[in-house]
Amino acid sequence: MSRGGKVGMEAGTLRERVVVAMLKYYFGEHKVKEPDIITHEVDVILEGHSNPISIKTKTGRGYSGVKLVWTVDWKKVDEFVEIYKPKADILFSRINWDGIGEFCYIPLKLQLELFGKYGGLYFKKPKKETNPRGVEISSDVLQEAVATAKNMGYVIDIYWKTANIGYDPYKRWIDLWAEE
Repeated sequence: MSRGGKVGMEAGTLRERVVVAMLKYYFGEHKVKEPDIITHEVDVILEGHSNPISIKTKTGRGYSGVKLVWTVDWKKVDEFVEIYKPKADILFSRINWDGIGEFCYIPLKLQLELFGKYGGLYFKKPKKETNPRGVEISSDVLQEAVATAKNMGYVIDIYWKTANIGYDPYKRWIDLWAEE
């Protein structure tokens, strides 16, 4: 999911599918529902679980860059910050290649507490006069959420080992087209 050595935003969609597949494996496919793509913030609904679930992933050692909403429209950025309130539990994966990262459950109740505590500082808005890519959750807020979730027993530390699997999506599709 990279181009020119940079990971693209489509990597998040692929990573979400890995997490959804894990949920289907552990809870059964019949208990895991994926809402339509226009349902904001909700990536999966787990039957018997009290809240919908949003899946967030990021690569690296820190906690910055996790989008609450993707948008390239400045008006939408301001509207989002004005009306946003957390509405789903979060399953958060921080992938730190060849290092320790985590897989974390951040309950809605904890997010609402942090939202009340931080107010407008809950967000990191893009800088004016730039091409916005969306509104992020503040790295300080996310770091506190993960630390609190860890104290609650909701974090699994993971050593993320790199592996060269030799997969080239272009070659795969060229080969498939050649079979026609």
